[in-house]
Amino acid sequence: MQRTNFSSQLAACSIARTLDVIGEPWSPLILRDVWVGLRRFDQIQADLGISRKVLTERLTYLVEEGIMERLPYDQRPRYEYHLTQKGTELVDLLMVMTAWGDRWLAGEAGPPVLYRHHACGEISHVDLRCAHCGEPMHAGDVDALAGPGAAGPESAGRESAEAEPAGAEPADQLA
Repeated sequence: MQRTNFSSQLAACSIARTLDVIGEPWSPLILRDVWVGLRRFDQIQADLGISRKVLTERLTYLVEEGIMERLPYDQRPRYEYHLTQKGTELVDLLMVMTAWGDRWLAGEAGPPVLYRHHACGEISHVDLRCAHCGEPMHAGDVDALAGPGAAGPESAGRESAEAEPAGAEPADQLA
């Protein structure tokens, strides 16, 4: 399978790095299936209708990337797939994608799946919040600043995190 390696082209971009791991259509769906409890190869294949070859390639890659682990489930060399911590955190990203799809693409029928929150028992959805103040955190509520992993020319358009104190408005918005 020929894949574009985004992380080598855009090494200082976390979105590109993430797309390099799950940026083709099957990986997020495989992650979803494993998260909801379909852990065996035949279960995943039957649910997705994916070819054995493509599923084998995707599962192998996700295991190599540390997103999933293969665990034997009987005497024969048969395995189940389980999410690692790294994989479980990627499911958080899928939940954000689900909220967007439910809002913009579900139509009149509504969302195909509902999520019950373990802590309160209520049906809910993902709500992005600032880890510091707890306020909603969406694209219009943040500025992208160059971080410690930013590299030369491709980060030139972004401001430095050290350039402004916390809570200060970016220089281009002050005028």
